[in-house]
Amino acid sequence: MYLRSLSISLVLILLVHDNGWAQPAAPIRPWMNAALSPDIRADLVIKEMTLDEKIQLVHGIGWGPLIPGSPLPADNNGGAGEVLGIERLGIPSVQQADSAVGVRMAAPQSRYSTLLPSVLGATSSWDIEVAHLYGDVIGRELRAQGYNQSIGGGVNLARDPRNGRLFEYAGEDPLLAGVTVGNVIRGIQDNHIMGDIKHYALNDQETGRAIVDARLSKKAARESDLLAFEIGIRIGQPASVMCSYNKVMGDWACENDWLLNRVLKGAWHFPGFVVSDWDGTHSTEKAALAGLDVQMPGEEYFGAPLKKAVGSGRVAMTRLDDMVHRLLRSMFNAGVIDHAPTPRTVVDPFRGLEDSQHIAEESIVLLKNDGVLPLQSSSLRSIAVIGAHADVGIMSGGGSAQVDAPGGNAISPTTPTQWGEAVYFPSAPLRYIREHAKRAVVSFDAGTNLSSAVAVAKGADVAVVFADQYMSESGDAPTLSLPGKQNQLIAAVAAANPRTIVVLVTGNPVTMPWINQVAGVMEAWYPGIASGQAIANLLFGTVAPSGKLPISFPRTESDLPHAHIFGLAAPSATQGESLGFWAVDEEKRQSLTADYNEGVRFGYKWFDSERKEPLFAFGFGLSYTRYQYSHLQVEPRAKRVSFTLKNVGSVNGTEIAEVYVGLPKSSGENYRRLAGWQRVALSAGQEKSITVTLEPLAVATFDEKKDAWIWHSGQYTVSVGGSSRDLPLQTTVALY
Repeated sequence: MYLRSLSISLVLILLVHDNGWAQPAAPIRPWMNAALSPDIRADLVIKEMTLDEKIQLVHGIGWGPLIPGSPLPADNNGGAGEVLGIERLGIPSVQQADSAVGVRMAAPQSRYSTLLPSVLGATSSWDIEVAHLYGDVIGRELRAQGYNQSIGGGVNLARDPRNGRLFEYAGEDPLLAGVTVGNVIRGIQDNHIMGDIKHYALNDQETGRAIVDARLSKKAARESDLLAFEIGIRIGQPASVMCSYNKVMGDWACENDWLLNRVLKGAWHFPGFVVSDWDGTHSTEKAALAGLDVQMPGEEYFGAPLKKAVGSGRVAMTRLDDMVHRLLRSMFNAGVIDHAPTPRTVVDPFRGLEDSQHIAEESIVLLKNDGVLPLQSSSLRSIAVIGAHADVGIMSGGGSAQVDAPGGNAISPTTPTQWGEAVYFPSAPLRYIREHAKRAVVSFDAGTNLSSAVAVAKGADVAVVFADQYMSESGDAPTLSLPGKQNQLIAAVAAANPRTIVVLVTGNPVTMPWINQVAGVMEAWYPGIASGQAIANLLFGTVAPSGKLPISFPRTESDLPHAHIFGLAAPSATQGESLGFWAVDEEKRQSLTADYNEGVRFGYKWFDSERKEPLFAFGFGLSYTRYQYSHLQVEPRAKRVSFTLKNVGSVNGTEIAEVYVGLPKSSGENYRRLAGWQRVALSAGQEKSITVTLEPLAVATFDEKKDAWIWHSGQYTVSVGGSSRDLPLQTTVALY
């Protein structure tokens, strides 16, 4: 009795604080020990959870702010989705935000978010550091706004250059795309924010995206679209993979055992969780057993129906525990529990703008220059700026990637923006061109009247025509042509002024029937919040262009593997002008098949194997200087390529040196593969020795029967140069 009283007294003493009052002891939570591994911590939590709490963690709460009137819990952060946490166990809610090119839906909370250049644009930099910076901007602004998961990370390959979401993705090559997006994810997660990679897999068109069935061989899938995911996951180690709306080889992607269990979690050993795209879940038992871990955004399948399936044994408790484990270990691994974001702190808009401008300046691609660029402000007396609302702002991409413009849409700031409406950001190229050319008269014409535009252009020393193309989730471009009558505008201005420069602000490649009439062409993509500054700096040579295309530009649609987007009829000549920016599929059909019989042969591989000449080749981009390649050497066992690169011009510049490999004849392939690259800064006259290590999977093929990658014996052709069609160095060697 005495010992028992002594023990109680000691406990009471320990609980007494300076104020003299006993405080309740904090709950013992061994999973909060950061020295333990994320997996152990997750398992410790699961041991304390009830069945209802487990079910709570494997589905979202509903559409929330995405649909007015949807119920919102008190802690909801106003993002695209939320998974409710377990307060008694110290597990916070997962607050998810659309964040493909910046944090979406900031305006309703009076927040600011930086609009970055499109992902396709950033990929044009071929710069790993820029990719990491891209993710860092998103990650730090998510933290500042109280989110703990990004649901960006698009890595779907550009099988069709008319895809409405192409601006969210990283081009047509699996190595370039995977490396770029993997480093974006690293940048996000370095801020203790959970990253994501999507849309897994083969969500390569928006037309009929909820019904389309993508068909191709497993070999082709592993060597193309899935290879981009494999590389991206290896580098980025994302917390989650978002499965896509479409079917793959007959099964919905979010209940596809081959995709989720056999490849993602089996072959790649992915330890994180699989989350459905919003309303991309179609079943309870099949989806859970096939590898889906979290349904978003509601609970139709993974709420009460899953609880019932677990209770009856149709879904094993061990599988439910695995689903919960994957989410919890991702939260611990990313640090969102140990380093929880502080909601509603202030985003630094100046830092975001500077970073966005830097990314844009590396992303803009100079496609043609007949000596007109860079513009010399000292010798210019007059400049005509024409078209695309360049007097007030620059277009951005739409859909769930749409970042709110500060002050509202620059072309109609007092009107609320609707889904599918082009939003212009207030970074007017006209203003920054005037800042560079202070001695010149810089005039603007809207470009809506050909006679007026021609008159302004005819009297100017140089004409700069801006042309844009709106692209968005939920639709695809019916053609590769610039929308409206912009082609006629460019042709008319070029006829009036031979010193015409075209600046393209587009989400996708476009055809250029006027290419031989103009003196210069720049592809600016969607260049972000600091677009006006970046474009002007490149036009006037303050920054030398260094970007190169991550996607081929066809001459016509007939040069593509498929003349039309699957399920989207080709418009007539008259319809093409009236379709506006993009075409929406009504999705009234019950099924739609996309037969990707080209396999891995799309983009530059298609042009090479079909011996077609693109308008502009993959990897192409001009500079204001010239480069010389020499002294190629290959180390076969190490799979390393060395060469010398020299800037032989009079201007400092940065070259993207690209390495391609052609496989032995025994592979049956007749095209090259990008196998590595290096971005190299060189002063005028400077020479450097460069070494590039080849990506092993870029020089291998996938054997379906062995379910493994194999390397062929024989002679590989190694080529080095400035684009997929400009390869001055070449040798053959056996790679071991």
